[in-house]
Formats: sequence, C-alpha cells, structure tokens
Amino acid sequence: MHPDHTPQRAVEVHRPTPIPAPVTHPAPVVPVQPGTVPTVASIVLPDGRVVTGYAIDPARPEPVAAKLAVSRAAVNVALGGVGFLAVCGGLLLLTSFIAALTAFIGQLIILAAVIFGGWIAVQVLSGSGHQGGTTVNIRRAVIKRNHFHG
Repeated sequence: MHPDHTPQRAVEVHRPTPIPAPVTHPAPVVPVQPGTVPTVASIVLPDGRVVTGYAIDPARPEPVAAKLAVSRAAVNVALGGVGFLAVCGGLLLLTSFIAALTAFIGQLIILAAVIFGGWIAVQVLSGSGHQGGTTVNIRRAVIKRNHFHG
C-alpha cells in the first residue's frame, strides 16, 4: 500500500521517568587535636636562610615477632636424617634392580636350555633321513637290517 492511503493511527510517545539520585550527606570533618603539641624546629641553611616547621616523626613499622633461633646441631641432624633416608631409598632401589636383573638372566638361561633341548630332541627323534631301520657306519660300509651295502 502506498503511504498516502494508510489510515492514520495515534502515536503514543513514552518518556521514561528519571530516577532521582540518592541524596548523600558528606560526613562532617572534625578536626583532631594531636595528643601533644609538636615541637617547632628551625634549620639554618648554608646560605643563611632559616626554615621553620614542625618535626614529623617517621612512621615506624610494627615490630616483627622475634624468630626463634634454630641451633646448628638441629639443622645438621635434620639434614643427616634426610641424607640417610635418601641413601636407604637408593639402596632399596638398587637391590630391587639387582633382583629383577638376576631373575631376567635366569629366565634367559631357562629359555636357551628349552630351545637347545628341543633342538637336540628333534635331532635324536627324527632319524637320519632313512625310512625305518637302524643304520650303523663301520669303516665306510653301511649295514642296514643285516644287509651289507658297500
């Protein structure tokens, strides 16, 4: 539709209501009198001028609680204990390693014996390639089932 043919509607305009800022009352400043009247100090500068003012004590930090002294003997005993535990742990690991290495070598020996024993058994039980019978070599002659082959 063309804008000329649209019916006119009433347009409502909404304007937000501002929220008033809270009223803050500044705290009254109360002058605090020092407990004692500070002394006035005067300093004469090298060029002859005199500077006068109040001496201000520097802020002192709160005293730190005194550390308890640790004797050298106690430190040495503690370090010796730590060293002793380290050596004991190292020896325990070393003995465990040696035991594991010994077991591994034993297993290798057993494996070699089984393989070699199996090879020997195959050689003994397979025969020398002949089909049955016993073969005996005597001075280049072969005797097989009471037959002489020269």
